[in-house]
Amino acid sequence: MKVVITSQGNTPESIMDMHFGRCAYFVFYDTDSDSTEFVPNTNKNNLDGVGLESARFVAAKGAKTVISGDFGEKVKPLFDQLQIQLILIPDSKKTISQIIKVLKRWSF
Repeated sequence: MKVVITSQGNTPESIMDMHFGRCAYFVFYDTDSDSTEFVPNTNKNNLDGVGLESARFVAAKGAKTVISGDFGEKVKPLFDQLQIQLILIPDSKKTISQIIKVLKRWSF
């Protein structure tokens, strides 16, 4: 299963980004293969529709769960419609590797 984590950078030691739509990177973690891919968020500087475009992007890449510090009100209904689970980690200074370590202990 693909889990997306918003990230401020493109390394496992990067801090989770608190903003879904305007995060610097999307980290695609595949729980089946234990692989990680850092993908730049090309929507982050758009003027309008950033959250919706980012939601469509991660959905098109097969995300089933998205972890971030915050989600805009407009993306929540879209994620519900696409049956993508949202996990909110507010005020987190956790690194991507720390979050992945926790994910490895969960069973989805």
